[in-house]
Amino acid sequence: VLLAQALVSEPDLLLLDEPTNHLDIAGVSWLENFLLNANCAQVFISHDRAFVDRLATRIVEVDRGRLYSWPGRYAEYRKNKAEALQQERESNREFDKQLAQEEEWLRRGVKARTKRNMGRVREIEKMREEVAGRRKYHKRPEIRAQFGEATGKRVIEAFKVTASIGGQPIVTDFSLKIQRGMCIGVMGPNGCGKSSLLRLLLGDIKPESGNLKYGENLQIAYFDQNRSALDLERTAAWNVADGAERIDFEGKSLHVLGYLKAFLFTPERAQTAVKLLSGGERNRLLLARLFAQPSNVLILDEPTNDLDVETLELLEGLVNNFPGTVILVSHDRAFVDAVVDGLLVYEPGKGFDFNVGNYADWQRQDAVKRKPVVKTESKSAAKPKSTGGNRKLSYRDQRELDSLPEAIEALENEIDDWQQKMSDPTFYQQDADVIREAQIQVAELQKQHDALFERWQELEALQEELKQR
Repeated sequence: VLLAQALVSEPDLLLLDEPTNHLDIAGVSWLENFLLNANCAQVFISHDRAFVDRLATRIVEVDRGRLYSWPGRYAEYRKNKAEALQQERESNREFDKQLAQEEEWLRRGVKARTKRNMGRVREIEKMREEVAGRRKYHKRPEIRAQFGEATGKRVIEAFKVTASIGGQPIVTDFSLKIQRGMCIGVMGPNGCGKSSLLRLLLGDIKPESGNLKYGENLQIAYFDQNRSALDLERTAAWNVADGAERIDFEGKSLHVLGYLKAFLFTPERAQTAVKLLSGGERNRLLLARLFAQPSNVLILDEPTNDLDVETLELLEGLVNNFPGTVILVSHDRAFVDAVVDGLLVYEPGKGFDFNVGNYADWQRQDAVKRKPVVKTESKSAAKPKSTGGNRKLSYRDQRELDSLPEAIEALENEIDDWQQKMSDPTFYQQDADVIREAQIQVAELQKQHDALFERWQELEALQEELKQR
């Protein structure tokens, strides 16, 4: 409703503060397409990296109290930022080396105090002040989940399970084997029953038919998007250690305040009541509480909500390196693409269906599945056919199939040419209309490429099917 209220006035300048929060995939995709074609200037805050990469022509960043402006898309920003940090480190090393030499000169004695050298002494004092006021970039420590004992190969197995809530199907005749080491994502529109599916797999909801089997020695850590595990009246530190000052983590005794530093909590914020923390802080606290306990199965329900980009990337690293099994719900396409090897996607009227691969893989498979195959019959189709030998594509379809690889390659080359132009920082010094037109052009080329690629897959599949007849 808030988005509709902002957009209906047809503004000249549109300001959006985290517009994708709590939107499902369909909502985010619609918003992207709307903003891409909107005839207004746009300034938005977002931690959705796929959203930023598709829409932004410039990234403005607050880093250590200073404002930086980076031309280009998010991918270019990441590259340029890494290069700038490396240059900063090298510059600081040279400065520190020079200061050390000047300090050594100063320690040599009386000559440094003569009048003619007082200017050099003052320069040293300025250099000291510069170093003291330097705000260094500290890379965040990795966050880890405390791993328990290894499970057997089978973790959860569903066999012909049917379940629903309030008449809405969650799954119908559903079978799936979740094995040790798998990372499975769950995606679907708001209200379709993603959290209910997790509760079904956990055994909190009983199936109407079929059965669920569980492996041995399961230690399940469950991240609840409603944060019901947190005591709002207690401090953040109390919630992690249940009032203790130290926690046992991988055989070591850690002070709870030191443990919380990895989750961006200063000692002051760690001693703050949960009810006074922001949404992002509460999510980070729930992750810290969850990962402090030994587990071999992580169930994460919307863990990415309200997290900053750096924490998202650290969470990606944790999930990718976790030796156990992970099942997660998320609308963050970049996050899902980076970590999952299978997706449970909601299908209206049927419930959740399992697809191998990540979000990008599912998109390709879904596009092919939804586009009907057009069967072409020749005039001689009614005549009796020989049963000997393999059937072939029609002449027209075969010509189309033969020509598609070249057409697809030409589009890929054109898209690459555009992306090379757009990766040049000077490209974004042009008029905003020129930049927007180029983005629309690339989007249209990508759309044509996807359509040809889908058609090529259809014809290849049809050709293979005819050979089998």
